[in-house]
Amino acid sequence: MLSTLWFIVLYQPLFNALIWIYSNVANENFGWAVIWLTIFLRILLLPLTIISEYNEARHREAVEEASKTLQAYKNDRVAQKEVARRIMKKYHISPWAKVLSLVIQLLVLVLLYQVFIRGISGDKVIKILYPFIDFPGKINTNFYGFEIGRVHDWLWAGVASLYLMASIFIESRGRKVWERSEMYYLLFFPLFTFLALWYLPMVKSLFILTTMIFSDIITLVRRLFLPEKKKDATHVARH
Repeated sequence: MLSTLWFIVLYQPLFNALIWIYSNVANENFGWAVIWLTIFLRILLLPLTIISEYNEARHREAVEEASKTLQAYKNDRVAQKEVARRIMKKYHISPWAKVLSLVIQLLVLVLLYQVFIRGISGDKVIKILYPFIDFPGKINTNFYGFEIGRVHDWLWAGVASLYLMASIFIESRGRKVWERSEMYYLLFFPLFTFLALWYLPMVKSLFILTTMIFSDIITLVRRLFLPEKKKDATHVARH
């Protein structure tokens, strides 16, 4: 029952979307089809991304307010919790938009993996296609000399991991002092990502890299048009 539901509701629509993009947008290159699918997915998730970005900005404001307010209750844990609860309620911060966006992207990641496990040739494709989606013939899975279904591809896994490390570093470039946990995160999270992507088909690296670049573009646009408020000189001087 669940497997049938998974196939009909999730796998088959995504597969057909991929084939349509492959035939009509990606110039019959499955690598580019995955990239375009990722971009279209992120565009569809843009409302959730905007809400998530807004919540993160509100969260930073809440943390700043809490750090000032909680000083008055530093010896009273109960009062601190109550104040923190009131501040969170005041700013209406909810993580669900970000969580939902991540869950959807994770589902697509799993579905892409299934696409390559099930196979994308011949009768397997014909059986899954909707009647209004044309059969594309032999699927071209060569992406500039790289086979996107190949596992243990260190190059694209490395590119995605290095990009992730660079993104983390740039995001934290204003820090004068790095905590040990932050250093571990900077080093080991990209390393773990590399190992995971190296183990999986190369197409996963394309998906992850595309979604990271898209996220960074959204963040850049937000900062250009909605810059964060700078702390006033008095506040900076006090700290």
